[in-house]
Amino acid sequence: MSTIPQIGQPAPDLSTPDENDNPVTLSNFKGQWIVLYFYPKDDTPGCTTEAKDFTELYQDFSALEAKILGVSPDLSKSHCKFISKHNLSITLLSDPEHILTEAYGAWRLKKFMGKEYMGVVRSTFLISPDRIIAYTWPNVKTKGHAQAVLTKLRELAGT
Repeated sequence: MSTIPQIGQPAPDLSTPDENDNPVTLSNFKGQWIVLYFYPKDDTPGCTTEAKDFTELYQDFSALEAKILGVSPDLSKSHCKFISKHNLSITLLSDPEHILTEAYGAWRLKKFMGKEYMGVVRSTFLISPDRIIAYTWPNVKTKGHAQAVLTKLRELAGT
């Protein structure tokens, strides 16, 4: 079981395809803040709410030079459908082998109806332009989360 990166630690690098199968690494976003959020599955109620909330605030994040990256085990094809169906303006990354999810400690033991299993625990990481973990939300509730991330980003970016 992987550990969750802590505030002040270097952000684990990533190399995973986006919804268009283009490889994405942290170096793609030199000098930018990154909102890296992990979610269980495309087009499910909570995940849709979270993606739409981040999309709604996309311009506010962009104004602060922040890039929003959503990560799930879904394949690129699923991400394309999800983006198209809900008119999302965020980037979605595919992590079917859970490599990135495990590196950020978001692949954890979950419980549902008395059964335990490994899965994606909704988590968000705010990564500074110098690639340091600036803030973490290890157990996210979707309602109001995108706004809370934006508020923290404004505080940390000094705006």
